[in-house]
Amino acid sequence: MNESFDIQDYTTQGVERVVSDALKATLKDPRESAFMVKFAASSRTASKKRKRAQKSGEHIPPFLIASITSKCNLHCAGCYSRCNHATLDSEPVGQLTDEEWARIFTEANEVGISFILLAGGEPMLRRDVITAAADTPDILFPIFTNGTFIDEKYLELLDKSRNLLPVISIEGEREITDARRGEGIYDSLISNMNKLHERGLIFGASVTVTTKNIKEVTADRFLKELSDRGCKAVIFVEFVPVTEDSSGLAPGDEEREYLASEISRLREEHPEMVYISFPGDEKSSGGCVAAGRGFFHINSHGGAEPCPFSPYSDVNIRNTSLKEALHSPLFMALRGGGILNDDHEGGCVLYEKRELLESLLKKTEENHGNTCNVL
Repeated sequence: MNESFDIQDYTTQGVERVVSDALKATLKDPRESAFMVKFAASSRTASKKRKRAQKSGEHIPPFLIASITSKCNLHCAGCYSRCNHATLDSEPVGQLTDEEWARIFTEANEVGISFILLAGGEPMLRRDVITAAADTPDILFPIFTNGTFIDEKYLELLDKSRNLLPVISIEGEREITDARRGEGIYDSLISNMNKLHERGLIFGASVTVTTKNIKEVTADRFLKELSDRGCKAVIFVEFVPVTEDSSGLAPGDEEREYLASEISRLREEHPEMVYISFPGDEKSSGGCVAAGRGFFHINSHGGAEPCPFSPYSDVNIRNTSLKEALHSPLFMALRGGGILNDDHEGGCVLYEKRELLESLLKKTEENHGNTCNVL
């Protein structure tokens, strides 16, 4: 690993760029702009907390991913979560309560986390948890949703609580979206985007980038259609192959270079939207930022995991604090062992090296006597 690389500076600069871009993107909307100015101040305060912690030897990431439910109503082709048996059709037993999530959100605010990405399953099935998130105004909560549960009650909540930002999953135009997510889903998404726009509510879009759709989803036409409907942020997520026959869909070095080039162009030519790539160019960013380097993941049952694509945990947030979870033996081994900086082919180094993760998890269990969860 590059010794001169400063992960705190890198993640802080990333947060500042996102906030700056978001301010530019909302200048024409007084209510959103007013919220972003307030959030920018909160973000600076959070950054100072993280820097103070860093001086004391405590690294706090600016991002947290929270999968607040394991239930989902869709069966998207190639869904890594279903392939890992982390997403179900039925109501999960033993998932964290809304009170437990509220406690996590409060702790996150206290330690200096600026963004909590709400995921699932389908997070909008947990209205109670999203309501609890609304009560933590200093944190921005992007809600990664399939977009099919945006009803009148949610429209009212989103209108009242501007720290909640729906990020709607879409794969491109109608044909490719319906092919992956189900017939009629594209039209449902467009209808709900229009409802948000009619209420003056901004939203984001999450696009799973594959070798098949990379040109379509970075094209000005597709992005203009989103922008015209009120979309203010697009998050490009690289496809992670979960089966051998889907490995050809994962972006390689050539596609990643193309995506990075297009995002750079879009930021220059179309500042009306924010553009983010995940995981992005890890080679120039000091490696993967999972396992608490830039973010970590809490699953619906409380397991603290390196990231959603790496469902391995040796600590449960029910029994510990966020700070203590960041010092889990597994996280410490990953951050200190160089694995996060290894070369890889797919969209996720930890998913590709899952056998190594399982071995590492077993070793930490033996060394520390912890009860481990492999979900």
